[in-house]
Amino acid sequence: MQRDELLKFLTDITADRLAILLRHEAAARVVSHYDFNNTYQYVINREETHLQWLQTALAEFGVGLPQPSTTHPTPEVPKAKKVEPASFRGILEDDSRQLKAFVERWRPRVEPVTHARHRTMLGVVLGESLEHARMFEQAAGGFEDVLGRRTSGSARVGGVLPTRWLE
Repeated sequence: MQRDELLKFLTDITADRLAILLRHEAAARVVSHYDFNNTYQYVINREETHLQWLQTALAEFGVGLPQPSTTHPTPEVPKAKKVEPASFRGILEDDSRQLKAFVERWRPRVEPVTHARHRTMLGVVLGESLEHARMFEQAAGGFEDVLGRRTSGSARVGGVLPTRWLE
């Protein structure tokens, strides 16, 4: 793979990755269920790490982060007095589908990358994306302990607000 091809490839996959991260940030503002929101926070943290890696790779070419490749629709806030975990199923399933589609789109294109460090980094990004898709699938199925079990049967109460409280 020539230098210009590698730059285009890295720019395109970064733009796609950034679009998915922005969608997950929007979903985290809507998914108020505490355990599901924690899953989003974990995934977003890893995706920010992926973008840092991609940004470092692009910096070798003197290029910054591109604009997102697309804008994913912002999920609707479930409307009810008491929001049940099942209310978030569609959002979680959609995020899982998007991550799987991302991997399907890019996996065949990563194999011919000749730059070993970038190919390895991209393999980790794709592998973790599949893991994140699996986590969203579990949450969509109603499994609340995606990130681990609560201590000694403590009750699940409350929710997450769409914005952070700032002083």
